[in-house]
Amino acid sequence: MVHARLDLHSRLRRVRQGFTMVVVAPSSARHLPAAMLLLLLAVCCCCCFSSAANDVDFIYQGFQHASPGADLALDGSASVLRGGALRLTNDSNRLVGHAIRSAPVRLLGGGGGRQQLSLLQKGSVASSFSTAFVLDIVTVGSGGGHGLAFVVAPSTALPGASPEIYLGVLGPATNGRATNHVLAVEFDTVLDLEMRDINGNHVGVDVNSLFSNVSEPVAYYAGDGEAGGSGVLNITVAPASVAERPRRPLISAKLDLRPVFKEDMYVGFSASTGKLASSHYILAWSFRTNGPAQAINLRRLPKVPRPSTAPSKLVVIKFAAVACAGTLALIAAAMAVVRWHRKKAALADKLEDWELEHPHRFPYKELYRATKGFKQSELLGAGGFGQVYKGVLRQRRSGEEVAIKRISAGTKQGMKEFVAEVASLGRMRHRSLVELRGWCKHGEDLLLVYEFMPNGSLDARLFGAAPPLAWAQRFAVLGGVARGLLYLHEEWEHVVVHRNVKANNVLLGADMGARLGDFGLARLYEHGANPATTRVAGTLGYMAPELKFTSRATTAADVFSFGALLLEVACGRRPVEPPPAGGDADVVLVRWVRDCGLGGDLLGAVDPRLEGSYDEEEAKLVLLLGLMCSQARPEARPSMRQVCRYLSGEEAIREDAELVFSGADSVEFIGSSVSITWSSSGGTMSAGSLHGGR
Repeated sequence: MVHARLDLHSRLRRVRQGFTMVVVAPSSARHLPAAMLLLLLAVCCCCCFSSAANDVDFIYQGFQHASPGADLALDGSASVLRGGALRLTNDSNRLVGHAIRSAPVRLLGGGGGRQQLSLLQKGSVASSFSTAFVLDIVTVGSGGGHGLAFVVAPSTALPGASPEIYLGVLGPATNGRATNHVLAVEFDTVLDLEMRDINGNHVGVDVNSLFSNVSEPVAYYAGDGEAGGSGVLNITVAPASVAERPRRPLISAKLDLRPVFKEDMYVGFSASTGKLASSHYILAWSFRTNGPAQAINLRRLPKVPRPSTAPSKLVVIKFAAVACAGTLALIAAAMAVVRWHRKKAALADKLEDWELEHPHRFPYKELYRATKGFKQSELLGAGGFGQVYKGVLRQRRSGEEVAIKRISAGTKQGMKEFVAEVASLGRMRHRSLVELRGWCKHGEDLLLVYEFMPNGSLDARLFGAAPPLAWAQRFAVLGGVARGLLYLHEEWEHVVVHRNVKANNVLLGADMGARLGDFGLARLYEHGANPATTRVAGTLGYMAPELKFTSRATTAADVFSFGALLLEVACGRRPVEPPPAGGDADVVLVRWVRDCGLGGDLLGAVDPRLEGSYDEEEAKLVLLLGLMCSQARPEARPSMRQVCRYLSGEEAIREDAELVFSGADSVEFIGSSVSITWSSSGGTMSAGSLHGGR
């Protein structure tokens, strides 16, 4: 059995109370941050009240044939789009949208009044129900909200309903009242402490209140293990790309719904937005009492509108660019003249205050001679930071080979990054870190002098023309980098967050030992202190998803980058690759490895260039550990000390660990298909029976 986390942005967790819900999330072609889920919810009550005449059974395979007003009671911002999608809200602020089935559902027996009370006391009045639906939450920009809910209510109207944190279900005046007679299953995409939310990506079971009885981060289980019984609510979620629907529920909660339900109830959906806004859609829906809901054909889902940038803004930008062109040209010319004069005046080396604190300073002339005047033949590599040259020091260190990084004044990596590297790496010594021998500031040239690494970068050895590294070499390299990060995070005098862990910054010595280098983006803070916010920096595929929301340089972000490195080394593929011929989406490595594991062929992700020459146990360890480090939630990732214990064999990794197969995408609920079943007889309805055609 394997457990995977998603984000509702694509995730679900287990709830322990009264009915069962299963959610399946297909890998999403993202509009913007978003992901598709297929949800099944099954509920089991006490004794069964069943009458064939009262049974309800319907399916909307898209809503193009639904009759608003007759089939569905729509209010607020809810509408049926031309293509058949039911839209509850658009991306405007402070909206509420409701779509409730117009016909009632008989969930309790009896004729009301004293008769109904008598039946309630006897405990034999509840009907079973199951429902399946596909939901889609599309967000424009870096954040959205607030969420949507499946609702069972005593009428088609939800009086007093408010937007934002109340999801359009209840309001501040009605929240928590036993007289509400409302059951809701919420898909909440915003963390709100006032509602005691566990995170900004969870599913909750709400009874008469938006304070959830039970809630869990969105995730799914792949494997056996159904939960059933009288009065049990089960919730299960999995990607729609997974062939077999999960049988083990994410949420299994014991609930007595008899006091909540009236004789006739109404079922449907509610959604809301606030200052943060998303478009909330239902794409398909089936429902049945006293039996499993009809299967939803995932091949026939309606399309939802793609968000686009307003053309008027582009026109304004182009107009402004043309209008300023002449002025900018004049300013640039003037600045060039001033810069030339300043450069000419700065030819002599001048010490500044910060330079006196870091004495490993080389004269510019010595470095100039060491590189033969920065001759092209001595160039080792180049990038956005500048150039790296091989140098031979002859003045003070006879014949010593070094690597000299020359940062030009016009590059993005400026004085701040230069000083950061001198201040951090200049005082650290560890066998898994590249040693900074010294530095030089000459005019506007910034020079860093490192120990020479004759075997180049790990990136070049993985993807260059050289023969591929053997598995033993790869495993040793990963262990070395892990130990270097552990030193930075826990063992040096300050906490150092590298912020740029990637294959290109792992260098290989003469003994093929790994050294982590390039500390230009590193951030330092005291042990026990909270890291300050900073500008987001890094490389696509290695950057932790939470950075775009928090902008905090944390050790967990380095662990995420190391997870990408683990998978990259094991698979011989970059974290993000262009789409294959005929494809329309980039190939994300962590998603591909996860799918291999869920398909039962985890070792199929190993680099084929190894031709099977690798230790299978070590390879499985590296792949599983890579997925663990790639968790979307930073608190779910292991520390580097834990990583080192796994790699050294001090501790064994469990294949069924909760956090192994995790979606690393930072996406919203999109195109999510949901099914819900409530069995009054105490049986368990198979999740696989609630959705079909793919």
